[in-house]
Amino acid sequence: MGHNGVRPVRWPRHMGHNRELWMRLAQIRDFLAVVESGSISATARMLGVSQPGLTKSLGALEAELGASLLKRTPSGVTLTRLGQAFHVRVRAGYAEFAKAQEELARGGQTQVALGFGPFFAAQIVPQAVMIFREKFPDVQLRLVEGLGHATRPLVRDATLDMTLAPRAPSVRDDPAMRFKPIAHLDQIVVARRGHPLAQARSAASLASAEWLCIVRRDVTAEALRALGVPEPRRITECESFSAMHTLLAGSDMLAVVQHPFLDMPQVGQAIQEIPIAQRMPGLTVGLHMRADAPLSKPAAALARLVSDIGRKLLQKG
Repeated sequence: MGHNGVRPVRWPRHMGHNRELWMRLAQIRDFLAVVESGSISATARMLGVSQPGLTKSLGALEAELGASLLKRTPSGVTLTRLGQAFHVRVRAGYAEFAKAQEELARGGQTQVALGFGPFFAAQIVPQAVMIFREKFPDVQLRLVEGLGHATRPLVRDATLDMTLAPRAPSVRDDPAMRFKPIAHLDQIVVARRGHPLAQARSAASLASAEWLCIVRRDVTAEALRALGVPEPRRITECESFSAMHTLLAGSDMLAVVQHPFLDMPQVGQAIQEIPIAQRMPGLTVGLHMRADAPLSKPAAALARLVSDIGRKLLQKG
């Protein structure tokens, strides 16, 4: 993976009659890199080319398409309306080309890459992988743990085939992505057993607490505001399930989690729900995939396994 998420493509030393094709691909690579960095000069340094040469490449692409793709401003480069539409399509296509080239370099061996949040690492993913391995023993498998805001961009640029994560609330859908829902999960407030606030019934009584969150800070703050709780001064984002479990069990921190959290191994022994009267907004969990790039047969099989196992585990409560 190159800087700014643009995959490097190795150009053949002898292009022959395909020279025009490789030149066009180079122009697309230049265009994507400039969009990602927002600067022609920075992109030129990153790609190791001259700034005039990069400007010429972009101009040639716009001339061939008969459309203006980029707006030059004092603060950098932005996309035109036509450039936005072109960028959505060409980024996915270029990523597929780079991925195909990588597969050829591996002798045609297929790779499937799955992202998932810490909450799903303990049960859903291991079960799916064990069954997948029986059916596809020769497929290279890559598993990447991370929160949705970190793994969704990796799906968008084809580093991952898909990621299992909640749908981000209050965020406009990305036209380059599609979402396959698996389950809608309630959110609850939890704390260690014996916590001073363990029997609280009102969200207002939790206002002074320190919070942990396994989703982005702004998502937790929004959920608390929905309960009428002012945004806490201290919210710690924790992208590790084991760290969150240990911190909750050994401190007076509170956390907003999805309800099945309490069903995970060893969690219920040390952590309990705080039974406040107010109902928190839920989150829909599912698979995030690219909209215009079909999954390979092995990737589609893994997606079905993750969906079926996830639905069974997450909806049982």
